[in-house]
Amino acid sequence: MRPVRAALAAPLLGLALLLGGCAALTPPDTGRPGAAATALRSGRLAVQVSGDASRSFSSGFELEGDAQAGRLTLISPIGLPLGRAQWRPGEVLLDSAGTTQRFGDLDTMMEALVGDALPLAALFDWIDGRPWSGASSRPLSEADGAPGFRQLGWSVRTGRLPEGLLLAERRLPAPTVTVRLRLDGPS
Repeated sequence: MRPVRAALAAPLLGLALLLGGCAALTPPDTGRPGAAATALRSGRLAVQVSGDASRSFSSGFELEGDAQAGRLTLISPIGLPLGRAQWRPGEVLLDSAGTTQRFGDLDTMMEALVGDALPLAALFDWIDGRPWSGASSRPLSEADGAPGFRQLGWSVRTGRLPEGLLLAERRLPAPTVTVRLRLDGPS
């Protein structure tokens, strides 16, 4: 894990490590009979780690599939692919500069690369304005000042989803991590 964290010191290099082009896994199968179509979501993704600019980044993204099988591509500000992660049950593959890394699940991959557990599996439901079915949740209180819910230690604000904006923040354990996701088109 040490070499991976060192590479995150340069944000663009960190993004390339996060999602190096992966061709070893097949994409989600939407062509077989009875398979549900997988929505392709795209937009901008920003992750801010309080007090640690080397682990903070912003990029375009394309997200397809679901928490079981899918693909995430990050895109540079000039429209070039920074890389891709692909997953299926029990396996997540990342390829960086010709080196393939394997992980057992999405959370392990995100924690190894960013230094914090970012809930990529839950993001599929959060984008649709609902808690992930894989963990308990509770509504945000009136004191929080925005519609949404708390899940996995994150406050997920859904009030601006009609505008295509999702905000999730985790304060504990420190440091505070904020994820902003701006979707292209209607949500």
